[in-house]
Amino acid sequence: MAENGDESAKLWKVNRTIHELVNDRGFLVSEEEISMDLATFRATYAPHGSLDRSQLNFFTSSKTNSTDQIFVFFTEERSVGVKTMRKLLGILEEKSINRGIIVFPGNMTPSARKVIVAMAAQYRLEEFSEADLLVNITHHTLVPKHEVLSPEEKKVLLEKYRLKETQLPRIQMADPVARYYGLRRGQVVKITRPSETSGRYASYRICF
Repeated sequence: MAENGDESAKLWKVNRTIHELVNDRGFLVSEEEISMDLATFRATYAPHGSLDRSQLNFFTSSKTNSTDQIFVFFTEERSVGVKTMRKLLGILEEKSINRGIIVFPGNMTPSARKVIVAMAAQYRLEEFSEADLLVNITHHTLVPKHEVLSPEEKKVLLEKYRLKETQLPRIQMADPVARYYGLRRGQVVKITRPSETSGRYASYRICF
């Protein structure tokens, strides 16, 4: 029972972080899922002690475009292989959704990662281990505020400072904060830091 308790406590944190992540990307998320306490989580998803991860699956729409949807898929498989990726793609096809996030307890095989690359033209697939989501990295005191610019905001920024994209400092797609916000190549993020002299200052980085 103690092991089940540890597992449900871990998944409670993971579930909260993935809902915060989706919310911060501009998708509709209920405040109840984010603010749910551990006791409520256990009563909802693990009333008999053990928790079936598939109960945590959910899909939602963008706050500004109802046709832009994302599906979050939890798998029990410790080492995610091609079979699980096919299952996820089958669900996305059935629901006519082209964005999916897979959350897994262990690791992902190289062949499964190749599926993400191979399907990139049709589906935008992302992967997070549960360990990646135990803590929301953007809530850390040492992580400054990040805001993803829209294409229009990016254009205004480049014109205002007469910059080319290549002149902006870079942020890698593999950066933990870039992964949290789902940054893609060419997207620009505004980073606001506190400043002793001016209160705060902003810098910009382009994802590559």
